[in-house]
Amino acid sequence: MLQRDPRRSATVPWALEMKAVSIVEPGRLVRTLTGAILGCGGWVLSRGATDTGVVNMLFEFERQACIDVYSILIAAGIELSQNGHVRFTELCQCTRNHHSGCGDEIASIDLEIQTFPSEVMNRSAQCYRA
Repeated sequence: MLQRDPRRSATVPWALEMKAVSIVEPGRLVRTLTGAILGCGGWVLSRGATDTGVVNMLFEFERQACIDVYSILIAAGIELSQNGHVRFTELCQCTRNHHSGCGDEIASIDLEIQTFPSEVMNRSAQCYRA
C-alpha cells in the first residue's frame, strides 16, 4: 500500500493528491498510465492495484510537461475529481505564466483511482437500456 510522507509535501511545492474514477481494468490502467507518464519524461515512483480495484500511483514530472501529463491522464480513461481538475488547471496556468522560472521544477502527483469491474458497468448500462 502506498504510504504518504507529509514531509514530501513540504519539499515539493506542487505535491498534489488527487482522486479519480475509471471503468478501465486496473492492470491495464496501471500499464497504460505507466507508459504514458514515462513517455512524457516523468518518473513513476510507485504503482499498484488492490483486490478491490483501487489503483494507486505516485509519479513526478518536470512542470514544463504538465499539459502533456494532464492530457494523458484523461486520454487513459480516468475521470479526475473536480478538485483534481482545478488543481491541475492551476498547475498548468501557473507554469505557463511563469515558464522561464519554473518549467524545470518538479511536480508530484499522488493519484488514487477507483475502478469499477466491467460486469458492474454492463449491468448499469442494461438498466438504462431497459
